[in-house]
Amino acid sequence: MNSSGARRSGLPLLDDGRLSGVLLHPTSLPAPGGVGNIGAAAHRFIEWLAAAGQSFWQILPLVDTDEGGSPYNGLSAVAGNTVLIDLQELVIEGLLDPGELEEDHPASDTVDYPAVMRQKGKLLGLAFRRLRSLPWHRLHLPLREYRARQAHWIEDYALFRSLRDRDGAPWTGWRPELRGRQADALRAAREELEEEIARCVFQQFLFDRQWAAVRTHAHENGIAIIGDIPIFVAHDSADVWAHQDLFRLDSDGHPTVVSGVPPDYFSKTGQRWGNPLFNWDVMRGSGYAWWIERFRRTLEWVDVVRIDHFRGFQAYWEIPAEEETAVHGAWKEGPGAEFFRAMQQRLGAVPVIAEDLGLITPEVDALRTELGYPGMRVVQFAFDGDPRNPHLPENYPEHTVAYTGTHDNDTIVGWWSTASPAEREVARQRWRSSELPVHEAFIDLVFRSPARIAIVPLQDVLGLGSEARMNTPGTSENNWTWRLREGQPGPEDAERLRRLTCDAGRCRDR
Repeated sequence: MNSSGARRSGLPLLDDGRLSGVLLHPTSLPAPGGVGNIGAAAHRFIEWLAAAGQSFWQILPLVDTDEGGSPYNGLSAVAGNTVLIDLQELVIEGLLDPGELEEDHPASDTVDYPAVMRQKGKLLGLAFRRLRSLPWHRLHLPLREYRARQAHWIEDYALFRSLRDRDGAPWTGWRPELRGRQADALRAAREELEEEIARCVFQQFLFDRQWAAVRTHAHENGIAIIGDIPIFVAHDSADVWAHQDLFRLDSDGHPTVVSGVPPDYFSKTGQRWGNPLFNWDVMRGSGYAWWIERFRRTLEWVDVVRIDHFRGFQAYWEIPAEEETAVHGAWKEGPGAEFFRAMQQRLGAVPVIAEDLGLITPEVDALRTELGYPGMRVVQFAFDGDPRNPHLPENYPEHTVAYTGTHDNDTIVGWWSTASPAEREVARQRWRSSELPVHEAFIDLVFRSPARIAIVPLQDVLGLGSEARMNTPGTSENNWTWRLREGQPGPEDAERLRRLTCDAGRCRDR
């Protein structure tokens, strides 16, 4: 849905006055099966958001992931994460028995992605085989229509997943004729793996069907969904394998240059992310067709798009692939406003939030301003004693999305426990009331700021500590696994958040 569609539907937009929302990825929802799902748990959360006076539900990328679970390391930029499928729907459809779900993983405080993927994959496979044995089943027609409608991406993706699962290796480790996408080899693989490919399509169909119901329910409750597009994609992904000419790769498919950020105050060697970089000249020659389709697909899921690492569209840090750190890189010019103009010509005015945290230059600010996109501010970065600090709430421009924290931050309670006495004093000077609990004091501070949109992670609404942190950048353990317990969030949490929201003038009439 573009901005005009959202306007007609009465959904909140980024320029609709003072509004607020909550950040929570669906994997964190309380549900049976060892991971959150987009069935009843998601629908309950939408109703909770409405009761809490909120206008936005912000999520992380919904894409298919590997067993690490990171939504920023997807196996596809456009395929949904099938671990989120609610299996109860398949019981209703007669494709699973209730007793079979009892073998599913019990509720837990964290997600064990490998175990969840094995068990859910087993049950989804069982449901698929039963559907194939029932030619009269009512899902066959919508499934065929879905496959035809999504053919431009789903055929390559389903083949990629089937080959990857069969060979147990990244695509650069496949046979040369498959790695290089020779027509005869692809045709033979599609014939050999026909059932696996069809099963993969079936799972994507279920994901999209269930998420469409969630989004409709959100809209009925006056809630718009903020999604996320990371600028870069994973090397071991269907996107890079299927579109090798769009990336800077050698003849064997390996990146020649990779992404990252340069050394700074926090890291003497910078950050070497390792994603392959785009061949922007080729992309420009196609009118940025791949990117436009990526946005189009994302807008089937969400109403507003947050662009992660927006600055890379103005300039990006290019690191030779053989370098082990980000030290010996160089800034290279990105596509700039030309890209966004091409997108707007094809898709209309897409509501965008520009993630502009970190090393931001005047050129990046100028690009964001030219495009009219709001940037981001995070209150945890505010209290260094500099009155000009852009993260101090009193310094927020109105056209801003303000956060107590993001998925990469500690919770506000966790951050406060390690804040210095000086930081605490600077913060306390700005609190409206010393009688509020710490997490509510910071929510109140952000909500009362001039920022038009304010977003708070659910962990901060609940006043949870560092044990509820979603991700710690630069680490590979214990990320993306946090989950709510059954009964969280409760009606009393909605009441407290609604009070803070309305007191700050952010409650929206529905």
